[in-house]
Amino acid sequence: MVSTADGIAAPPLAGAGGQDRARPAPAAVLAPAVSLPASERELRIDLFRGLALWLIFIDHMSPDILTWFTIRSYGFSDAAEIFIFISGYTAAFVYGRAMRESGFVIATARILRRVWQIYVANVFLFTIFFAEIVYAARSFNNPLYSDEMGVNDFLKHPDVAIVQALLLRFRLLNMDVLPLYVVLMFFLPWILRLMQWRADVTMALSVALYVMAWKYDLHLTSYPNGFWAFNPFFWQLLFVFGAWCALGGARRMSRFVLSPITQWIAIAYLLAAFFVTMTWYFPQLSFLMPRRVEQFIYPISKTDLDILRFAHFLALAAITVRLVPNGWPGLKSRWLWPLILCGQHSLEIFCLGVFLAFVGYFVLSETAAGLGLHFVAAICGTLVMTAVAWLNTWYKRSDRDSAFWRRGLGGNADLVGGG
Repeated sequence: MVSTADGIAAPPLAGAGGQDRARPAPAAVLAPAVSLPASERELRIDLFRGLALWLIFIDHMSPDILTWFTIRSYGFSDAAEIFIFISGYTAAFVYGRAMRESGFVIATARILRRVWQIYVANVFLFTIFFAEIVYAARSFNNPLYSDEMGVNDFLKHPDVAIVQALLLRFRLLNMDVLPLYVVLMFFLPWILRLMQWRADVTMALSVALYVMAWKYDLHLTSYPNGFWAFNPFFWQLLFVFGAWCALGGARRMSRFVLSPITQWIAIAYLLAAFFVTMTWYFPQLSFLMPRRVEQFIYPISKTDLDILRFAHFLALAAITVRLVPNGWPGLKSRWLWPLILCGQHSLEIFCLGVFLAFVGYFVLSETAAGLGLHFVAAICGTLVMTAVAWLNTWYKRSDRDSAFWRRGLGGNADLVGGG
């Protein structure tokens, strides 16, 4: 089973080596890139976040077959880049408004509450996911699952491992995104504060941190050995870039992004990345890759967010912005409604997707399933994710509709027998 945290690298090579700022008015610094009423959502963000969640689920469940139907097989980046960028964009869009209207202290309190929610979700997912893996391994007498998913490292020293899990240093396979999300969100108040001062300078500082991390090999260690699969010192660049875009950066560079020259450069880069990735899956094509090019670009690290991955994401984003502009009629399509719905409940659906991905992986592995059953498992998983997202939406709508009723009874559900 392959995690979204797996790095992309070509087959080893012998001897290969690898390795306009104007001061805005203070009131406009944290203005969102898209002006929306407080009650209205940016459906494009929900759409692509939902797409990222579905792609992550499929990549986890069927890494050998269905990944041919996801973006990871056709370029350098994958759904992880989409998810982290949109997380930064959404967080800045929401909490930037809170900081502008309520001040730094109130906004920070709200952000830290969200950090706590993500942390609790990580602990809860760890517990359920661990139980799921152990049950599957012991019920079918197959220790491969325990070894592959990292459970054996926990069982060797459970007392130490549980503390390390609470410290975000020990994780099971496919759980690497949430700890990264916790760390990035924890620093969001200071990111927004800096952007309130100088947005472009903040972006430049993020780039500087990326360069320093590359030069001085900055990283966080994990338990029992190794490093974080998503190095925060590198992945912060994508998160901060998302925040910068949300707070006016996207609007300021829209003319450049939509220019024909930029679009053709993006298309050319995507085609080049496609060609390179094809040489990974079809070794007979490797002779077409110049040796000097191989030595220059490999390894393409996912852990350290290689610049080629970042550039590939930018190229995809440039093309997407042109194809799916603000107010795109397709956002009202019934066919895209499940993706939008899942994107509106990203934390819950991500956790559910990790759980369902192992269920699907387990069933497909035990039955030696063919392509047809892989598609059935993927469709069933996405249907369950959509159903849970719909149920969550229904609960929230019910809570809003009953707000007046609760206020009339004093605002405490316990007084009337509520849970």
